[in-house]
Amino acid sequence: MTKTVAVIGAGIVGVSTAIELRRAGHEVVLIDREGPASGTSHGNGGVLAAAGVLPVTGPGLWKKAPKMLLDPDQPLFLRWSYLPRLMPWLMRYMSHANAEAALTRARAIAPLLGDSLADHLALAGGTPAEKWLIPSDYVFAYPDRAAFEADAFGWKTRSDLGYAHEVLEHGAFQAYDPAMSADFTLGVRQPNHGRITDPGHYVKDLAAHAQTLGARLVIGEVRDFVEDGGRLTGLRIGGETLPCDAAVVATGVWSGPLARRLGLEVPLESERGYHLELWEPSVMPKSPVMFAAQKFVATPMEGRLRLAGIVEFGGLDAPPSAAPFDLLRRSIRKAMPGLTWAREVEWMGHRPSIADSLPVIGAAPGLAGAYVGFGHDHVGLTAGPKTGRLLAQLVSGQRPNMDLAPFAPDRFS
Repeated sequence: MTKTVAVIGAGIVGVSTAIELRRAGHEVVLIDREGPASGTSHGNGGVLAAAGVLPVTGPGLWKKAPKMLLDPDQPLFLRWSYLPRLMPWLMRYMSHANAEAALTRARAIAPLLGDSLADHLALAGGTPAEKWLIPSDYVFAYPDRAAFEADAFGWKTRSDLGYAHEVLEHGAFQAYDPAMSADFTLGVRQPNHGRITDPGHYVKDLAAHAQTLGARLVIGEVRDFVEDGGRLTGLRIGGETLPCDAAVVATGVWSGPLARRLGLEVPLESERGYHLELWEPSVMPKSPVMFAAQKFVATPMEGRLRLAGIVEFGGLDAPPSAAPFDLLRRSIRKAMPGLTWAREVEWMGHRPSIADSLPVIGAAPGLAGAYVGFGHDHVGLTAGPKTGRLLAQLVSGQRPNMDLAPFAPDRFS
């Protein structure tokens, strides 16, 4: 049965959902406040992190976090004036900082991430967006074996879930990638990953492809849902009503108010992420590199090297902080000595982080025809195409061949 479906949010999840819905034969309206890829989908690290199953809340974070917050060379920042507002969410978030919860999250999210390169190729193949998609390794850099072994929990978890990796040491890391400083004596190469050489253009090209398939793009902010007898019949955009048979909320960290109107109290917070782009760099790494101690990734992109990472808690309204950009500059100079660049671009955005580090994907139980797909924290780009396909299947009345119970929208009720 053909439906008219409104997709709210034109980031990677929303655009993927719109394309999959059009391919399934539905009429689609794609709605965004500012236009495609105007938020996190523009500024992410550009890595298809198929093995990105470990949450930030790993075992031992309780001990590490206080010291990290007081050390300007650590990648965790807090706007202290925001702490009173943050505290209820933060306590729920930190309650998952243990091995059992981390394993639960890893096992649940692995099916959403594991085929990410193939998922992106299936979504973008044959479209103008395909040129931004590059198969690649994903590498972790460590100063020595002791630092690598300190991450044993993570590497064992990945291995147990079927992700392959190769340890490179005794000069093998620099032989693999001569751009790496000799200070990093050990690297871990993960095959079967990918990178996007311009995430913003990639999502914009996908949105344009959705329009060539027949989706309609509307710029506006959805304020409310219109219902009749417990079923969705439309959306309020400004002072007007847009009729629809179904709607998908995929507005990332800004999804909270609409979710609450659907009766969902999702513990959602912004993990403020930073990137620093170095244009015309004198050298590029061979593959995206995660500098494990500093928790930032250096990704080769079109004409520039993007350094992305950092976790800062400070809400949606405060301007960017200077310290995270300074840390990225200091860190890359240590990691790639001799690197020069012509100019810089600074950016700060908002990762949508849910307290248990799992997104919400599924039907909203309070209103027939309403669906949600948001809260992917650090893996939104990676999981976007599969999330879109799952949502399109649900809207079409099909049963996905994946267990969506861990992502149930009402699990916090």
